Amino acid sequence: MTKRIDIESLPVRSGTYYPPPFDQPCRARERKRLGDAAGLSQFGSHQLRLQPGAWSSQRHWHTKSDEFVYVISGEVVLVTDGGEETLCAGDCAGFKAGDSNGHHFQNRSEEDAILLEMGSRIEGDGAFYPDIDLVHPADGKPAMYTHRDGTPYADIRLRTSDSK
Repeated sequence: MTKRIDIESLPVRSGTYYPPPFDQPCRARERKRLGDAAGLSQFGSHQLRLQPGAWSSQRHWHTKSDEFVYVISGEVVLVTDGGEETLCAGDCAGFKAGDSNGHHFQNRSEEDAILLEMGSRIEGDGAFYPDIDLVHPADGKPAMYTHRDGTPYADIRLRTSDSK
């Protein structure tokens, strides 16, 4: 049995579940779940394609999960509390669980950017979004996303660049 993952044959997951208006910059992102295709359970691995103008996520940090990102092709801008850094093919960055210095990637170039994302899968992980009124509570309870005061967002559904 082959262990090689045929990346081209994997389904593409486009868009975001962020509630409006936080969904807009992330609607054109596309992910392929590499780790799931290999049956991995301890960490996730995705191929992320960012079209020009797309963001990887809203700026965030995780309570329990580490993250690592490697730029395969193209150019992205990494935004953190420390400012902005341009990353090109061959560059990488890592984010330790519990470090409240939120991060995300923006494609400000005219070409697609392809990134490899890896992160631990820790039960009870949550995420905070320091720039906006958004929280991903541990285990997604009471809802996938809440306001900082704990009130759930009501309109959680997949939004893509084709959505209204």
